[in-house]
Amino acid sequence: MGAGAVATSADHAAYLHLLDPNRKWYNNKRIIYLNFWILLLLITSSTNGYDGSMMNGLQSLTQWSGYFGNPHGSKLGLLNAIQNIGSLAAYPFAPYLADGIGRRPTIFLGALIMCIATAVQTASTSVGMFIGARCLIGFGLTFAAVSAPMLVTEIAYPLYRAPLTSTYNSLWYTGAIVAAWTTFGSFKIQTTWSWRLPSLLQAIPSVLQVCLIWFAPESPRYLINKGRNEQALKILAYYHADGNEQDPLVQYEYEEIKAAIELDRQVAETIGWKTLFATPGNRRRMRIILALAFFSQWSGNGLVSYYLNKVFDTIGITDPTIQLLINGILQIWNLFWALLASTFVEKIGRRTLFLTSCVGMFIFFTLQTACSAVYATTFNQAAAHSVIAFIFLYYAAYDIAFSPLIVAYTVEILPYNIRAKGFTLFNFFISLSLIFNQYVNPVALDNIGWKYYIVYVVWIAFEGVFMYFFVIETKNRTLEETAALFDGKEVAEQIAAAALVRESEKDAKSSGSYHEDLGKE
Repeated sequence: MGAGAVATSADHAAYLHLLDPNRKWYNNKRIIYLNFWILLLLITSSTNGYDGSMMNGLQSLTQWSGYFGNPHGSKLGLLNAIQNIGSLAAYPFAPYLADGIGRRPTIFLGALIMCIATAVQTASTSVGMFIGARCLIGFGLTFAAVSAPMLVTEIAYPLYRAPLTSTYNSLWYTGAIVAAWTTFGSFKIQTTWSWRLPSLLQAIPSVLQVCLIWFAPESPRYLINKGRNEQALKILAYYHADGNEQDPLVQYEYEEIKAAIELDRQVAETIGWKTLFATPGNRRRMRIILALAFFSQWSGNGLVSYYLNKVFDTIGITDPTIQLLINGILQIWNLFWALLASTFVEKIGRRTLFLTSCVGMFIFFTLQTACSAVYATTFNQAAAHSVIAFIFLYYAAYDIAFSPLIVAYTVEILPYNIRAKGFTLFNFFISLSLIFNQYVNPVALDNIGWKYYIVYVVWIAFEGVFMYFFVIETKNRTLEETAALFDGKEVAEQIAAAALVRESEKDAKSSGSYHEDLGKE
């Protein structure tokens, strides 16, 4: 048995011919089990989505605003931004925990912290207590959010790796949907439980992870990096080949992971933060990754994600019930488009989705700005209704790439040795961009209204130009093949050659043992 070479074309990966065509997720119980554990990891994103939508909803709840002294301007910005400030505090530790103690323990720690923080948030009796709890939620979320998507991409069955990893960020909207409709439903409660109930429900994904995470498989790449090769091989075999350690696909994955990790060690024996920028390949990666971090939050989506009520105020829609209802419908719309796009990641390709998304966002955000301007000068109700329509169309464009791909693309282009640190830096810059947005957006909307949208129109145009020149297509490749794209063809060939040599040696040993046994007979 021998493995194929690393893919040399953009359309075919070397592992494709090793896949069993009869082993589909819906007819193979081991893959069904694996996908169940992956779902447990994917809901980490739901916690994050829940928070943004909950804060949107709470701002429309008079009970919450009254209880905390009607926060506005910079105080409201702090209430929204504090979760990301808490995240910043955890970033220096998250990659070391993920690489040091493993993906699963790091997720458990993050989920446990979030459970405690959510309890404090629900029991808050002052704005300071509420802010402190949200800071702690951000701190715990970082540990889980750094490790969960990496574990998804490192344990997924190869055929489903891209759509499943793309689903991670798409499930942001499941949390947003639950939060939007919870706040809509609790609006009628005339006590503090109108906002305490949504706060309490934020803990559900974390509670599930605390209870179940130890039953999920650990990353084979982490295990091989720690010298626990046998355990890694058993996990690959159990979930990818019904327990057959000699399956061609399992052997290919196992040998390629080992070869890639050993090559990484030779290139950099001591992996530090400077490694992220030490080579031309890593600099190419980080240029794209840091751009994606900012683009994901600076495309105008931050206005709707955290300040939808203020956007509605600029077009004369001030009824809290209508605001909450539109917010709830918008989150369902977003989930539909994000999940639909996730299923086409391997068929259409990352680059095409990114470029289509940028063009669509530019068109619809420009039209939204124009209609907002018309309403501001004429108070035309048709223009106000058009703004709502273009918000929905803008989000459909955003969701076909930026919801499913920003996390998936980031983790797949990073080689194992810098994956945790690179992904942490990605999340760090997302938090920075969010903090900026959450402070600036409410102030800008209060002062210049719809004119602030023009800034985002120009920025989205820049995003499209950047994507055209720098995003590389990665569809239909293994993690190791994808990472090698940025280091040049020579590195890809080295990994493939090393994997082939290992397999040839194994085959030779097996053949020798077989002939020895024949001689004895």
